[in-house]
Amino acid sequence: MNPIYGALTPEVALELEPLSRLVYEARENRRQVLDAVGASDEASLLARIAAAEIGEHPAYEHYLAARILADTHEAARKAVAALLHEVNG
Repeated sequence: MNPIYGALTPEVALELEPLSRLVYEARENRRQVLDAVGASDEASLLARIAAAEIGEHPAYEHYLAARILADTHEAARKAVAALLHEVNG
């Protein structure tokens, strides 16, 4: 077993499970949103919108969704890391 998971109690594992799922789902949904408009990341999408290479609507909504998903992904990753650090401290 990986040592970072060695000290997990069942209670902590139950707390980690939804956070881990959120990390995965936010990452994958962000990818799908960006793929839908042919962008590699939020910055390139916003640049394409500003340059009028892509229609503002619904591209800006895609941009906002991707940003929210990226922020959610990062927050969930930090929560998982903090919890693992606390357990393995």
